[in-house]
Amino acid sequence: MCGIAGLWSASAQLNEDRLYEAGKAMSDAIIYRGPDDSGVWVDKRHPLAVAHRRLSIMDLSPAGHQPMLSHDERYVIVFNGEIYNHGALRKQLAAEKITPKWRGHSDTEVLLAAFAHWGVEKTLPLLNGMFALALWDRQLSVLTLARDRFGEKPLYFGYSGGNFLFGSELKALRAAPGFSAEINRDSLALYLRHSFVPAPHCIYGGLQKVEAGKYLTVTPVDIQNRTMPTPVTYWDGLKEAELAAKSRPDKSADEWLDTLDTQIDAAVALRMDADVPLGAFLSGGVDSSLVVGMMQRHTRHAVQTFSIGFPEAQYDEAEYARAVAKHLGTQHTDLYVDAKTTLDLVPQIPIMFDEPFADASQIPTHLVSKIARCSVTVALTGDGGDEFFNGYNRYPLVESAWNRIEFMPLWARRKLAATLRSVPPHQWA
Repeated sequence: MCGIAGLWSASAQLNEDRLYEAGKAMSDAIIYRGPDDSGVWVDKRHPLAVAHRRLSIMDLSPAGHQPMLSHDERYVIVFNGEIYNHGALRKQLAAEKITPKWRGHSDTEVLLAAFAHWGVEKTLPLLNGMFALALWDRQLSVLTLARDRFGEKPLYFGYSGGNFLFGSELKALRAAPGFSAEINRDSLALYLRHSFVPAPHCIYGGLQKVEAGKYLTVTPVDIQNRTMPTPVTYWDGLKEAELAAKSRPDKSADEWLDTLDTQIDAAVALRMDADVPLGAFLSGGVDSSLVVGMMQRHTRHAVQTFSIGFPEAQYDEAEYARAVAKHLGTQHTDLYVDAKTTLDLVPQIPIMFDEPFADASQIPTHLVSKIARCSVTVALTGDGGDEFFNGYNRYPLVESAWNRIEFMPLWARRKLAATLRSVPPHQWA
């Protein structure tokens, strides 16, 4: 998983030793994100420190250690995530006569070489991966924060206690000297409306999230004036979808299915590139079953799969997961969760999540992750399939219902709402 953190002091009061201690404290606050290795780098010309916690997945040797300096020592990077096309990027760099003396085979080193050669603006759109990163340009004294196209990896930033802070989790920011944990009431209202705090907002005042597909640059002038940098969009999913729709080739349904099969298969194969044991979460639904099926295509060994089951038949999907696992020949593990186990985990939720998060799947996800970690380091999932392929029926149903009742008088809609609220929740299941 890995984790990054750092601070840039708005004053020169923090000397090199104190900057190092602050960076280490921020890093230690998220040690569970990266138990394999850690590091802190301090700039001797600016009151800036960057820190990293490493979960070793690619290149387990010290050659993958972070913070990492570029070969020309101009750039310093801390990076959380994985660049799936790092092999293709390395070949592209070689084709352009960029052949540094590689230390190892980590994607971080390739990423640094790409930034050094192409620059931030040209490199980010080339990346196929999930990531949150901080890149320090020692020559220009500019800090760049960037997040992947879909915002899979979290990244917070902002001012608190006289410092500009950033990190993978708010726990890291809370460990910074002088941090002020003041609740942002507008963000609290957004949580009550959406059941989570949407980006770019943050539950704490003075802080924000880097939005998906965006990056921002922080300069010494920003630090001096305590100004928030303006995010820049390097990838826009809506625009990409619109462009794809306009230029869509004329294919039959079978041809489109073949294309989709090829694309998903290639995506899964890329994500299986790891130097550690790999597994998958399997619910028995379409999305996770498809991912596991693709994984099994690319290995001679049985894929390790994991699922959660419940004693209540109406909520239990474990039997479907077992059926899929048997059909695909995976090495399957399931764990049945009773009410007591679930309730015992509730006090830990504020520790797991930095911000209020009202998703009923958080406890099962934690439990399946816990059992998977006993056997594997990385697990693929089917998350995102419903969103990408419009698999949730509730949204068109709500729109259809609203189209039917929007012309009703307000008093009639209120009476209808009262009737719906009178039905106990369990009867809707």
